[in-house]
Amino acid sequence: MDFQVTPGMRRLGASVLGMEAVVAGLTTPVAISVGGVAPALAVTVGIGLALLCVVGAGLLKRPVGYVVGSVAQVLAIAAGFVVPAMFVLGAIFAALWITAILVARRVEGVTSR
Repeated sequence: MDFQVTPGMRRLGASVLGMEAVVAGLTTPVAISVGGVAPALAVTVGIGLALLCVVGAGLLKRPVGYVVGSVAQVLAIAAGFVVPAMFVLGAIFAALWITAILVARRVEGVTSR
Protein backbone atom coordinates (compact mmCIF):
# COMPACT_ATOMS: atom_id res chain seq x y z
CA MET A 1 0.00 0.00 0.00
CA ASP A 2 1.35 3.39 -1.00
CA PHE A 3 0.98 6.09 1.64
CA GLN A 4 1.17 9.51 0.03
CA VAL A 5 2.09 12.40 2.30
CA THR A 6 0.44 15.67 1.30
CA PRO A 7 1.24 19.21 2.48
CA GLY A 8 -2.16 19.51 4.12
CA MET A 9 -1.60 16.31 6.07
CA ARG A 10 1.72 17.68 7.33
CA ARG A 11 0.17 20.97 8.41
CA LEU A 12 -2.85 19.48 10.15
CA GLY A 13 -0.86 16.62 11.67
CA ALA A 14 1.81 18.98 12.99
CA SER A 15 -0.90 21.18 14.49
CA VAL A 16 -2.48 18.25 16.32
CA LEU A 17 0.87 16.91 17.55
CA GLY A 18 2.03 20.38 18.60
CA MET A 19 -1.03 21.01 20.72
CA GLU A 20 -0.84 17.49 22.09
CA ALA A 21 2.78 18.10 23.11
CA VAL A 22 1.67 21.12 25.15
CA VAL A 23 -1.11 19.16 26.86
CA ALA A 24 1.18 16.18 27.51
CA GLY A 25 3.83 18.44 29.04
CA LEU A 26 1.24 20.04 31.29
CA THR A 27 0.17 16.65 32.63
CA THR A 28 3.46 16.44 34.52
CA PRO A 29 2.69 19.03 37.23
CA VAL A 30 -0.91 17.83 37.41
CA ALA A 31 0.21 14.25 37.99
CA ILE A 32 2.63 15.34 40.72
CA SER A 33 0.50 17.86 42.60
CA VAL A 34 -3.04 16.57 42.12
CA GLY A 35 -2.51 12.88 41.43
CA GLY A 36 0.26 12.28 43.92
CA VAL A 37 2.32 10.44 41.28
CA ALA A 38 6.04 10.05 41.89
CA PRO A 39 7.90 12.87 40.12
CA ALA A 40 10.14 10.49 38.16
CA LEU A 41 7.14 8.65 36.70
CA ALA A 42 5.25 11.87 35.99
CA VAL A 43 8.21 13.43 34.17
CA THR A 44 8.87 10.25 32.20
CA VAL A 45 5.26 9.97 31.04
CA GLY A 46 4.45 13.66 30.52
CA ILE A 47 7.68 14.97 29.07
CA GLY A 48 8.38 11.72 27.23
CA LEU A 49 5.02 11.91 25.47
CA ALA A 50 5.54 15.59 24.69
CA LEU A 51 8.95 14.85 23.13
CA LEU A 52 7.48 11.98 21.12
CA CYS A 53 4.84 14.35 19.73
CA VAL A 54 7.48 16.93 18.78
CA VAL A 55 9.66 14.29 17.11
CA GLY A 56 6.61 12.92 15.30
CA ALA A 57 5.69 16.39 14.06
CA GLY A 58 9.22 16.83 12.74
CA LEU A 59 9.06 13.54 10.83
CA LEU A 60 5.75 14.19 9.06
CA LYS A 61 7.44 14.64 5.68
CA ARG A 62 7.90 10.88 5.62
CA PRO A 63 5.40 8.08 6.29
CA VAL A 64 7.32 7.06 9.43
CA GLY A 65 6.16 10.34 11.02
CA TYR A 66 2.58 9.13 10.80
CA VAL A 67 3.53 5.89 12.52
CA VAL A 68 5.23 7.87 15.30
CA GLY A 69 2.18 10.15 15.54
CA SER A 70 -0.15 7.17 15.76
CA VAL A 71 1.98 5.59 18.49
CA ALA A 72 1.81 8.91 20.35
CA GLN A 73 -1.99 8.72 20.20
CA VAL A 74 -2.02 5.26 21.76
CA LEU A 75 0.44 6.34 24.44
CA ALA A 76 -1.60 9.47 25.16
CA ILE A 77 -4.63 7.32 25.91
CA ALA A 78 -2.46 4.96 27.98
CA ALA A 79 -1.21 7.97 29.98
CA GLY A 80 -4.66 7.91 31.53
CA PHE A 81 -3.33 5.27 33.91
CA VAL A 82 -1.11 7.99 35.38
CA VAL A 83 -3.45 11.00 34.98
CA PRO A 84 -7.06 9.78 34.53
CA ALA A 85 -8.05 12.87 32.54
CA MET A 86 -5.69 11.70 29.80
CA PHE A 87 -8.10 8.90 28.91
CA VAL A 88 -10.50 11.55 27.64
CA LEU A 89 -7.86 13.96 26.32
CA GLY A 90 -5.98 11.15 24.60
CA ALA A 91 -9.17 9.97 22.91
CA ILE A 92 -9.92 13.52 21.76
CA PHE A 93 -6.42 13.93 20.30
CA ALA A 94 -6.64 10.50 18.63
CA ALA A 95 -9.91 11.56 16.99
CA LEU A 96 -8.32 14.83 15.88
CA TRP A 97 -5.31 12.94 14.51
CA ILE A 98 -7.47 10.60 12.43
CA THR A 99 -9.66 13.47 11.28
CA ALA A 100 -6.64 15.57 10.28
CA ILE A 101 -5.30 12.80 8.07
CA LEU A 102 -8.62 11.93 6.47
CA VAL A 103 -9.80 15.50 5.91
CA ALA A 104 -6.48 16.63 4.45
CA ARG A 105 -6.39 13.68 2.04
CA ARG A 106 -9.99 14.29 1.00
CA VAL A 107 -9.59 18.06 0.53
CA GLU A 108 -6.34 17.72 -1.41
CA GLY A 109 -7.83 14.94 -3.51
CA VAL A 110 -10.71 17.21 -4.52
CA THR A 111 -8.52 20.24 -5.24
CA SER A 112 -6.07 18.27 -7.36
CA ARG A 113 -8.78 17.27 -9.87
